[in-house]
Amino acid sequence: MDKTRIAVLVSGGGTNLQALIDAQKNGVLKSGEIVLVISNNAIAYALTRAAEAGIPALTVTKKDCGGQEPFEDALIAALEEHRIDLIVLAGFMSILSERFTSRFERRIINVHPSLIPSFCGKGFYGLKVHEAALAYGVKVTGATVHFVNEIPDGGRIILQKAVNILPDDTPQSLQKRVMERAEWVILPEAAELVSSQIQKEKEYRQ
Repeated sequence: MDKTRIAVLVSGGGTNLQALIDAQKNGVLKSGEIVLVISNNAIAYALTRAAEAGIPALTVTKKDCGGQEPFEDALIAALEEHRIDLIVLAGFMSILSERFTSRFERRIINVHPSLIPSFCGKGFYGLKVHEAALAYGVKVTGATVHFVNEIPDGGRIILQKAVNILPDDTPQSLQKRVMERAEWVILPEAAELVSSQIQKEKEYRQ
């Protein structure tokens, strides 16, 4: 059975991309295969990670394309050219329009560094999420993998994992623990779950 063809969209260091690459190597991600990495940042270290893993990579920026619509058109063209079945947003710092997300309904997943519906939606990304969790005084946070729709962090939840907040946590220490104990665990697990489902759907249609 052909594996689900996965594209990972990135903007920065690519630690979640690395977690997916590692999961592919150690057999956690077995129903899918990363066949393309797309960055909207030409100097993202994630591109180096892709090169080291032998995965084809492209850079597509809104600036070079001249706006949101041509940017999304360029993404769609690349995804279709590589026959992508599943899109994984792994620290992709660009909001995608309903025009884009509806085209790939239940085929885009994202990891968010909180337990949705807490500390999510517009303006909640990166360190800001952990700053908000500490400011609010919650005792437990974590990460969520969800399907992507037109509402930021609004799609159906696939997996969540909780992480305790410690009394001396800083936003940076909390971010590190959430990545290591939650994001890097559940993103590969969710990618496998959805890849397996896509495989079954393909099999059914054949």
